Amino acid sequence: MHDFEITPREAQRRREVTGAVLVDVREEHERDTGMAEGARGIARGELEQEAEHHFHDRDTRLVLICQSGARSMLAAEALRRRGYRNVASVCGGTLRWIAEGLPMVRPEPPAQPRDEDFHQRWSRHLLLPEVGMRGQKRLAMARVLMLGAGGLGSPAAFYLAAAGVGELRIVDDDVVERSNLQRQILHTDADVGVRKVDSARARLSALNPRMRIDAVAERLTSANVERLLEGVDVVIDGADNFPVRYLLNDACVRLGIPLVYGAVQQFDGQVSVFDAGRHRGVAPCYRCLFPEPPPPGAAPNCSEAGVLGVLPGVVGMLQATEALKLLLDVGEPLRGRLLHFDALGMRFRETRLTPDPACALCAPGVEFPGYIDYAAFCAG
Repeated sequence: MHDFEITPREAQRRREVTGAVLVDVREEHERDTGMAEGARGIARGELEQEAEHHFHDRDTRLVLICQSGARSMLAAEALRRRGYRNVASVCGGTLRWIAEGLPMVRPEPPAQPRDEDFHQRWSRHLLLPEVGMRGQKRLAMARVLMLGAGGLGSPAAFYLAAAGVGELRIVDDDVVERSNLQRQILHTDADVGVRKVDSARARLSALNPRMRIDAVAERLTSANVERLLEGVDVVIDGADNFPVRYLLNDACVRLGIPLVYGAVQQFDGQVSVFDAGRHRGVAPCYRCLFPEPPPPGAAPNCSEAGVLGVLPGVVGMLQATEALKLLLDVGEPLRGRLLHFDALGMRFRETRLTPDPACALCAPGVEFPGYIDYAAFCAG
């Protein structure tokens, strides 16, 4: 037993005698089954992230309780690191509280009926302090643009749908071909000849009917790029050609939208986050990494060079991970870092990227030069 763990009876005594605040850190759906008498319900994630909002005075006497004592212990340690000096955790949690015959109460029913599907579907997210109810609602309000419903877009879209992103705008003007099925897991044999955006919408809606899917069967161009990026929080690049990558990069810098880049070839993949539009002079853009496109033929696409079918799955899932981190504002995104994946060697390595102070697009003080003929630019 840790020095700041106390028994349920001691917790009850502290609340009644010293005025300690008893806080049930379980999720709302867990508290609905019953709470220790006198407890105040604040989910662990919310408490850890917004402790000062709930308890301004770091000398407040706090006693935390969960189901079995594990989560309240972790929350108590987190609050102590933030300077709260009088924090204790109930050993054995609510289960021991009940076993010792201490009084329980049921919380008042909410004014509006609870969304059971929401709580059940994302229950594992709600347990994470870095996500919790606030983060899950933030994901539900988010809008992501997915350029391409192919090898990279397939796994990324599946995991964004599963994670609870509210709206996914998928842009792809292609149709499903049988050669796609080796890696583009959004589609099935029955979809051959069907527009990829329609196949993707059907598959993603089956996984998460709550997600709004805007299926756009258009080719990205300078004329429509800003319309398609309107209102978007994060862009995932699932393109397989350089003209579109440069166009997407330029538009994201201009509009201040983070771009999650991914690329695959044969057995190798790359992932990065280009966020120069919001962090000029600090974060690089795609042009800082590739000021000029490679000579024609030097970097063939999958249809020309081939690709191991599982490779886009790894890279696409990494892109989805970066997108979720950006939407939740957690962790350390791959800004200024290029992650390389070697499937044959099963190795990751990282290259540091710095913004180019002479970049014609994202250098501080540089005005947007306008969109260009990207096909001609990349043709050399």
